[in-house]
Amino acid sequence: MTIAEMFGQSGVLTLLGMGIVFGFLIILVLFMTLVAKVIHALGWDIDAQEGQGSAAGSATAAAGSNSAVVAAITAAVNEYRKTNH
Repeated sequence: MTIAEMFGQSGVLTLLGMGIVFGFLIILVLFMTLVAKVIHALGWDIDAQEGQGSAAGSATAAAGSNSAVVAAITAAVNEYRKTNH
């Protein structure tokens, strides 16, 4: 087998492998789209839709959780400063 034949065979194998991967990705995208449509048609995405509808309530909840996070971080920093200074 000559070098030219090996390069030709490697090119064919490369294109075949890339084609198989591309085909698999196309099938994966089509399947995910189909599953998303089925989930939407069956109404199993109600939780996601309800979460988008209550923006005012979620903003208040986010502000409350942010202040709790800030308080926890402040307490941790103060404790660190007490023990390491």
